[in-house]
Amino acid sequence: MLVLLESPAGYALFKVLDEGKLKDAESTYEHFQDASKASKIVKMKAFSKFKDNADALEATAALVESKLSKGLKKFLQKNIVDKGVKDSLAIADAKLGGVIKDKLGIACQADSLVTELMRGLRLQMANLIEGLTETDLKSMQLGLSHSLSRHKLKFSPEKVDTMIVQAISLLDDVDKELNTYAMRVKEWYGWHFPEMAKVVTDNIVFAKVVMAMGVRSLAASTDLSELLDKDTEQELRDAAQVSMGTEISDEDLDNIKELAQQVIDMAVYRNQLFEYLQNRMRAVAPNLTTMVGELVGARLIAHAGSLVSLAKQPASTVQILGAEKALFRALKTKHETPKYGLIYHASLIGQATPKNKGKIARVLASKATLSARVDALAQSETAPAVAVGHRAAVESRLYQLEGRQPPATTPVTGKKLEKASASTPSQYNDSADVTVGESAKKKSKKDKKDKSDKGEKTPKSEKKSKKRSRDEDEESSGKKSAKKSKKDKKSKD
Repeated sequence: MLVLLESPAGYALFKVLDEGKLKDAESTYEHFQDASKASKIVKMKAFSKFKDNADALEATAALVESKLSKGLKKFLQKNIVDKGVKDSLAIADAKLGGVIKDKLGIACQADSLVTELMRGLRLQMANLIEGLTETDLKSMQLGLSHSLSRHKLKFSPEKVDTMIVQAISLLDDVDKELNTYAMRVKEWYGWHFPEMAKVVTDNIVFAKVVMAMGVRSLAASTDLSELLDKDTEQELRDAAQVSMGTEISDEDLDNIKELAQQVIDMAVYRNQLFEYLQNRMRAVAPNLTTMVGELVGARLIAHAGSLVSLAKQPASTVQILGAEKALFRALKTKHETPKYGLIYHASLIGQATPKNKGKIARVLASKATLSARVDALAQSETAPAVAVGHRAAVESRLYQLEGRQPPATTPVTGKKLEKASASTPSQYNDSADVTVGESAKKKSKKDKKDKSDKGEKTPKSEKKSKKRSRDEDEESSGKKSAKKSKKDKKSKD
């Protein structure tokens, strides 16, 4: 039996000298406890050294993926096939053994006995391979492991969905903090000027007004035209004159202004972060972005873990992604399952009426899943060509369900059709007018008269006649029953 051993230095082929001692897998390791015992069990027949670190990396990467590299194929062809050796080949990877058997016709063996044999060979590798020391082996292992790790982590900086996951998570955190800080500014400054919160409703504008105006007594002399319109500015000044707020010191105002400045800075950073997220989504997932938008697409990727994980999900899972609690609650209580999750916030679902949101969510989820698969698996596709057609299909389905007329757009590109030129307007043709003659009027009157003579009635008149006949029957039956009751009374008397 031959043994193929892959080492950081190269490929080594060993010949088992005494196969009788290797019948038991549990006792195999005992024969490799020292170099003298190991040399009695196996002997090296051939060795192929790697040229450099790149050659070693290429060979190791092929072995990790259970592929037969060119160097290994030449090594086995030269030392086994060409020499006509009929022994079986012990190999650690059973899948690679199947590839070797198909391409070279070498019978391969991969079981628990081979695993223990490999452990023993790796333990005594420096002693069994001539010219290889323990120090050199450790340095080769370290260098090859670093190279292999870099090879596995090799990626394009433009296709990093991890940045999207971090950016959307940070954006949500910034929104929460910004809202908390803005409400704290309103509450704190409200002790001094409580009427301002009703006049200026926007949080960022409120903080900017606080920074510009300071105390309410300066509202009349402060120019707020860059922040507010004329009507709002005048309303703010009027409210400042009759405000019921308390007076504050300069130290209090300084602390309020510092907090307001943090709100303004955080709002600026939030806009920068959102622009960064938009650019990343257009670069990493352009088709998914076209279908559901940047925020919804980023939340779907973050919830799934990565773009590849999202692409592996079926459309039914993407549809309710983010509504897992509602789904399991519905299954537990035997109620209706949710129709949508994070995808509910997409603009296409927002355009649908409540009764059609579930149907549009199902269609949009299927198309969004296909778009995500294109973004995750396509190699050279950068423009959202696929998603444009998918979005047009979803929009046409939406218009069909809503009973609306679709806009004049092309089904694939989404561009508006060219309008007719206004330079040559169409003129009214008087000769094309047709008037109803006297004979036609007489004829229509005659037809109506014939219909009335024949007794033809409209459906409404038929209903009225039936109702009258029914009422008459009821009245006659009532009179008959009254007469009968009088006769009965007379007979009794």
